[in-house]
Amino acid sequence: MSYVEEVFEGLKKKHAHEPEFLEAAERVLETIAPAVEANEEKYRSTALLERLVEPERIITFRVPWTDDQGKHHVNLGYRVQFNSAIGPYKGGLRFHPSVNQSILKFLGFEQIFKNSLTGLPIGGGKGGSDFDPKGKSDAEVMRFCQSFMTELCKYIGADQDVPAGDIGVGGREVGYLYGQYKRIKNLYEGVLTGKGLSFGGSLARPEATGYGLVYITNEMVKAAGKDLKDKVVVISGSGNVAQYACQKAQQLGAKVVTVSDSNGYVYDPDGIKLDVVFDIKQVKRGRIKEYVDAVPTAKYVEGERPWSVKCDIALPCATQNEINGADAKTLLDNGCWCVAEGANMPSDADAIDAYQAAGILFMPAKAANAGGVAVSALEMSQNSERLSWTFEEVDGKLNDIMVNIYKKVAEAAKKYGTEGDFVTGANIAGFEKVAEAMSAQGLV
Repeated sequence: MSYVEEVFEGLKKKHAHEPEFLEAAERVLETIAPAVEANEEKYRSTALLERLVEPERIITFRVPWTDDQGKHHVNLGYRVQFNSAIGPYKGGLRFHPSVNQSILKFLGFEQIFKNSLTGLPIGGGKGGSDFDPKGKSDAEVMRFCQSFMTELCKYIGADQDVPAGDIGVGGREVGYLYGQYKRIKNLYEGVLTGKGLSFGGSLARPEATGYGLVYITNEMVKAAGKDLKDKVVVISGSGNVAQYACQKAQQLGAKVVTVSDSNGYVYDPDGIKLDVVFDIKQVKRGRIKEYVDAVPTAKYVEGERPWSVKCDIALPCATQNEINGADAKTLLDNGCWCVAEGANMPSDADAIDAYQAAGILFMPAKAANAGGVAVSALEMSQNSERLSWTFEEVDGKLNDIMVNIYKKVAEAAKKYGTEGDFVTGANIAGFEKVAEAMSAQGLV
């Protein structure tokens, strides 16, 4: 049994109740095996993989709060501080009923390699709560966020752990969280990213993940001798990532024909009208089905995802495992030749197998959606320097980071004899930097 297999077998015995985390760990360990085998004696003697797959710490706490009717509630809060070998923990907070330790460990583990790929000094972490902000008043969300931060503030700091937003945690929630942190700690520091522009936020942060997704997709497509102009693009989701991926793809000449939410998707054969989506999602906080009220020529499909729509390029930007093996086959049968992941692990293992068997261009989430955390790290830099860069400066740095990520991923894949396999390339490129730092710092 190889060292990689031994470590994963041990992980399965220890964490059999955490299927999401085990899925993520298995995918990563399988693909970094060539890099591990090349250094097996060194890594085995220092238990490097055993240390890599276990978080440095997990903080779990209760979050009591009161609703507008005076009823008391208790949710669970978490922070998974996974790996700080190359910098302070960095990763989002997710507020959603599905949140549990397994999901946060999976996201935090992925975050280690994603953050490494950016080239910036940030480690991997993730956190959140099973609280659902949907349907809650601003006052209820504020009270929850204040209670959550009252406990979390004990474990985070500008040079220790810098959370950001994720599903269910947008500008409103980050504002409430930051206000409570400042109130308790009496410190004005860059401890959260995704802040409002008036209190330390960065221009281009809302756009970052979506723009970065399209920048790396553009690099991948160009390297294959094609371009985005006039290509038909299918996007899932209608949050920040989907909205700004749509915007940047349109700016580069592509035709985006779908957006979606958890209830269904909209198909607009003439191209998505982004001003309508902005109005529904950013102003009204409504559901995507309202799109057809403003654009009668569009079609709304209830209870489905957009993977049956013919396209050249698919950009899944909604949530994990939103594309299964059957969905991937449908995409391929309908002519899709490129998939890049805007959400965290939106394609399940069967879907990825289908992409790779078909030989299409596929960029996994840890590389494709790294633009968000990259600009979060740039926000940290601006906070530390007490500076605010222009939109163009941040966007230019983001583009450079995504171009460099593509190069690292492509080169790592080629180095280990799997040219064009960007899953292997992304995992190995991310892993090698973290492994080097862990080795240098000793048994910690």
